[in-house]
Parts: sequence; C-alpha cells; structure tokens
Amino acid sequence: MIAPLLIFAYGNPSRGDDALGPLLLEHLQALNLAHVETLTDFQLQVEHAYDLQGRERVLFIDASIACAAPYAFSRLAAQKDTSYTTHVMSPMAVLHVYRELYGEPPPAYLLQVRGECFELGAPLSPAAAANLQAAFDLLQRLCAVSDLREWERLALPY
Repeated sequence: MIAPLLIFAYGNPSRGDDALGPLLLEHLQALNLAHVETLTDFQLQVEHAYDLQGRERVLFIDASIACAAPYAFSRLAAQKDTSYTTHVMSPMAVLHVYRELYGEPPPAYLLQVRGECFELGAPLSPAAAANLQAAFDLLQRLCAVSDLREWERLALPY
C-alpha cells in the first residue's frame, strides 16, 4: 500500500549543511509514522516523478543558503524550468514531468532549511543544527495534520 504522504529529502551528507534534508528524514523515520513514506537522494532526477504516483501530497526538503533562517515552507506548482533537461532537477520540474506523464500532480510543498556551510567534508554547522530542530518541529506538525487547508495556511507562495 502506498502511503498518502511522501516526504522526499535530497542533499549530500558529505557536504556539511547540505545534509539537512537527509538528517530531517532520519529524525522523522524514528517516529515510525504509518501514513508517511520517506525517500532520499543526492539530487532530484526525472525518474522521481514516478515516486509521486498515488500520493495525496508530497513534501520536498532541501538545504538552502538563500532562504531566511530557520526555514521557508512554500507551496509548489509544476513548472518547466531550466533544470527540466538536466541531471539535477528542481521540484517544480519533477512536478512538470509528472503532469506530462500522468496528469495533474498531487499537492506539493517545499521545506527549505537554512544552511551556512556546504564544503566537502565539513560537519553540520551550529546554525544549521538549530535550524534543523526548528524545521523538525514544523515537520512533526505537518505530519500530524491531515487537513490540506492547514498546510496551505502555513505555506508561503514559492
């Protein structure tokens, strides 16, 4: 049976704060939530559109140096952007591929967690560790709410 909520975190655990997404999934997996499926990868690719099938909603999680601390949570729309034909896709491009193959994608959101240091071999920075905890608090709240209107209320436009 397919879980209604897919949470897809991506990032490179060997690059300091780029590990924020996969680390959030590790924390979430410890809660053992039956209605949530988690996936992680280094980057989004065209094949990931398949993983969205049968979902009621999808949450992408990534580290960001551009968002305000501690995180930004936004609603996504399918979009054919410049990453569409590359090996590193945006979540919006994955949604676009889904729409092209299967029809309208499930409601999708992006949780960007503020990172500071993305150097190869660097540990998680102290600022990112604090942002991780704040983002995990939001993630737990989102997983506890089945009403899409609450997600919409919390989300900013992307």
